[in-house]
Order: sequence, then structure tokens, then C-alpha cells
Amino acid sequence: MATRISRGEVAARLAADIPDGAYVNLGIGAPTLVADHVPPDREIILHTENGMLRMGPAPDPAHVDPDIINAGKQATTELPGSSYFHQAESFGMMRGGHLDYCVLGGFEVSATGDLANWSTGEPGSIPAVGGAMDLARGAKQVYVMMDLLTKDGRPKLVQRCDYPLTSKGTVARVYTDYGVFAVTPEGFAVLDTYGDTTIAELEIMLGIALIDGRNP
Repeated sequence: MATRISRGEVAARLAADIPDGAYVNLGIGAPTLVADHVPPDREIILHTENGMLRMGPAPDPAHVDPDIINAGKQATTELPGSSYFHQAESFGMMRGGHLDYCVLGGFEVSATGDLANWSTGEPGSIPAVGGAMDLARGAKQVYVMMDLLTKDGRPKLVQRCDYPLTSKGTVARVYTDYGVFAVTPEGFAVLDTYGDTTIAELEIMLGIALIDGRNP
């Protein structure tokens, strides 16, 4: 039976793949958990869309500073050397190719690296794409962190996105609760699985053929 891990464990798995010295933006939602799992022997400079560099992990509830928040308005912390700047300058960093990685949530990712992460078309959905579009085009590497399946069991890795797109052909990797996938010219390649999960099980869950990209 396929093994599923928690969102915190997915965040830790993703953080382990970010190299020392990288500048990284964490999108709203599940990606913010990556800040809590940066390896202690690694310096990863976290950027927030609302104008901060060197963001730290979530604070202890007893030491929340209401003036220090991330782009999702969640309390966060500052690390030594933190800096603050206008949101226009922050978007200049995002659009100008100054970020090595961004980590975004997703509703769907296609086999060609298209990302849909801002609207499902349902009433009450967010009315505009927002900064995710700028991050998905401006970052050198785009990683997506999301569940592999929707709550009703539909796959979120698809041949072609049905939801409105955030960007076309920009996603490099997808980190999910059942495995890690790379977007390749031949389709999705499985880089990692958890427990005894097999590629055959993942293919049944997704309804698409997968490439074995795991190291022997």
C-alpha cells in the first residue's frame, strides 16, 4: 500500500534539496512550512513577497511580533542580517531573476510543467493570480509543494491543466505527500517515494505513465 507522509515531512524533504546560499521565496500556504525545516548546517536566504530577506521559522506563540509577518499574514521571525524593503522592490527581485528558487502551492501541474494554482473557478475563489505569476516566471527554479490528490481523490498531476494557468512550462519539481516528481521532456519522472510505495501504485493513482528517475 502506498505510504503517505505529512505536510511537515514534505516540507523537510523539500528543504533538504535546497543548496546552501540559495535565495528562496516561499509561497502562501503549505510552502511556508519549509521555513521551519531548513537544515541547521545550511544558510538559505528566505524572501517574502511583502518585503523581507532572511526570514526565519515560525515564532514561539509566546514571542510573536505582530509587525513581522510573511506574505500570507502569518507571524514569522527575522534572522541576523534581515532587511526590509518596499513591496515594489520585492517584486523587482522576483521579476528580475534574482531568486534561485520559489516554492509554490498548486491545484494542478501538467506533464509539460504548466502550473495552475490561483483559481478553481468556484464561487469565492481568489479573483486574480497575484504574485505567484511573477514568481513562477522570475525564479530560476520553480518547485511546487502540494498533495498528490484532491480531497475527493482526483489527481493533481495531469497531462493537461483544466484550471486557469499561473504559468506555462515553468515547474521543475513537485513535492507531494506520496513522492517527489520531476518534469522532464518525456513527462513526469519519479525522483523519490516513501515507504514501500511503488511506481505502479502511483500510476494507478494518477492514471498516467511515469518514468523511474530514482537513483539505483
